[in-house]
Amino acid sequence: MFFLRESRFLLIGLIFSTASASAAESFSKLNQLRLSDAQQLFHSNSRELLAAQRMLQATEANAISAAQKPNPSLSLGVSSFNLNRSAGNKNPENHSNSLQDQSLNSTVQLSQLFERGDKRELRIASAEDAVKASKFDVKDAERQWLLTLDSTYYELLLAQEIEKIQSLNVELYAKTIQAAELRLKAGDIASSDVSRIRVDLLKTQNDLRQAQANRQKAQTNLAYLIGKEAEASNINAQDNWPDIKESARAAIQRNVNQRPDVLAAEARAKQAEENVRLANALKTRDVNIALQYQHFPGQMPGTGENTIGAAVSIPLFTNYEYQGEIARAQVDLNAAQEAKEQTRAAALTEIDRANADLQAATEKLNRFDQQILTEAQKAADAAEFAYNHGATGITDLLDSRRVLRSLQLDAATVRADFAKSLAAWKAAMASEADTTTNAQ
Repeated sequence: MFFLRESRFLLIGLIFSTASASAAESFSKLNQLRLSDAQQLFHSNSRELLAAQRMLQATEANAISAAQKPNPSLSLGVSSFNLNRSAGNKNPENHSNSLQDQSLNSTVQLSQLFERGDKRELRIASAEDAVKASKFDVKDAERQWLLTLDSTYYELLLAQEIEKIQSLNVELYAKTIQAAELRLKAGDIASSDVSRIRVDLLKTQNDLRQAQANRQKAQTNLAYLIGKEAEASNINAQDNWPDIKESARAAIQRNVNQRPDVLAAEARAKQAEENVRLANALKTRDVNIALQYQHFPGQMPGTGENTIGAAVSIPLFTNYEYQGEIARAQVDLNAAQEAKEQTRAAALTEIDRANADLQAATEKLNRFDQQILTEAQKAADAAEFAYNHGATGITDLLDSRRVLRSLQLDAATVRADFAKSLAAWKAAMASEADTTTNAQ
């Protein structure tokens, strides 16, 4: 008994230690989340990708149905019941009333419909095109949602950077007001100057609180996409901003024929062509062949009790020749071809728009990195130096700080815009081979 209790305690301890290690690993990964890690979690946990894959599975099930041949039909029947109770159904030849000898007409019939006009082959081709289109839909859903994921990740990175800037500003103003209060006691500055600094400190604290709220919302948005809603507060974006040199490789390549949305539209256009042929094939008459076995004792002297027969059924198109189905299939074909051209045009427009946004974001980021921030920092340092040496007033100092803080926030926003523009350009140029979802 002692050994069993010890084993049970060891097992429980092992389970808890394993769970703790797993939780610690998950926390560590989320607390230092890189974009590649977020993409991996997205592929594992995305509800949107799962919904697209369910649609694909439904299409594959429809393809199984389309490939099947019509099932045969088995018919059983008994007729010629004599309603005269006194006579019953006795055999008129041997007057037997056994079940085998009664004068009942028993039939067994097996019928099979034979499709003509290559209907089954056309159904299979149409279903296969539908499966191809659904697979490309999954790829395109991945392309679009990965762009959403990248943008959401960069929004969190921006929110973290803004929170950091605001936090540093609060610390700077807190130190400044401490120094100002000492100078006020010494009679070096007026109390109105201290009040101005205190007002700016309070404003900066409000900005910091708003930055924290924006960071929490960005964490929540990213947590949903990677399936970690319960651990949203642990998420911390760890990646750096993309290198501006990556935009140099962004050239307009207007060949969109390998984009998954264009390929899906082409597959649906081809499916519509198959459906037109299938609708026209309805005018080819199917044949229903039936074989029959009949057991009818005592009614056919000299021919025996058992007979066989056959029948062929062919529909007659005397009233209707499927004009509606054919017309509808032709309309669907025209719509599918127009949708294909519309998809290609939208893809080209998306590429051009993404390229324009990327070039503009690149130029703006270059100006901030090479000129604007440098000059603003010089001006702020000069104002700090002048104020500390009594050469300027508190108004000029506070104005220079506000300008620098505003430009720092603008620079962070520009970096985020560049990162999202680069991600949008890559998504616009993504081909079917660039996606990783296993659409099987």
